Amino acid sequence: MTNSEKAAAIFKEGFSCSMAVLGAFCEQFGLDKKLAYKVSSGFGGGMHLDQTCGAVTGAFMVIGLKYGRTRADDVEAKMKVAKMTNEFAKKFKARHGSIRCTDLIGVNISTPEGFEEAKKQDAFKQICPKYVISAAEILDEILG
Repeated sequence: MTNSEKAAAIFKEGFSCSMAVLGAFCEQFGLDKKLAYKVSSGFGGGMHLDQTCGAVTGAFMVIGLKYGRTRADDVEAKMKVAKMTNEFAKKFKARHGSIRCTDLIGVNISTPEGFEEAKKQDAFKQICPKYVISAAEILDEILG
C-alpha cells in the first residue's frame, strides 16, 4: 500500500486530514502511530482556526520527523526543514491554489455553521480526501 493509499484509508476511518497524513508516514520515521494521532489531533480543520489545511500541517510534521533538529544549534537541520516545508507548500499551492482550509473546501469549518455546511455538502467525503492524497503524493516526491 502506498503512502497516499494509507493516508486515504486513515482519513476514511474518520481521522482528520493532519492525522491521516502524519499517520501514513509516522512509523517509517520512528514515531508510534498512536502518539502521531495524538500529536496531530489539534491540526485538523485548519487548526480549528480557519487556517492552514490539516493535510498540509500533517505534511509539515512528516518533514520535521525526517529532517528536524534535535539540538538548538543545528542550523543546517533548521534550514533544511524550512526549505522542505516551503517546497511542499509551493507544490501544494500549485496543485490546489491555496494551503488554507477554507479556501480549499469553500466553507469555514472552524465555526459550527460552517462545519454543518461542510457536512451538508459532503465535503469530508467528496473534497478533503483529494488533499490528503495529494499531500502524501507530494511528500513521497520531495522526501525521495
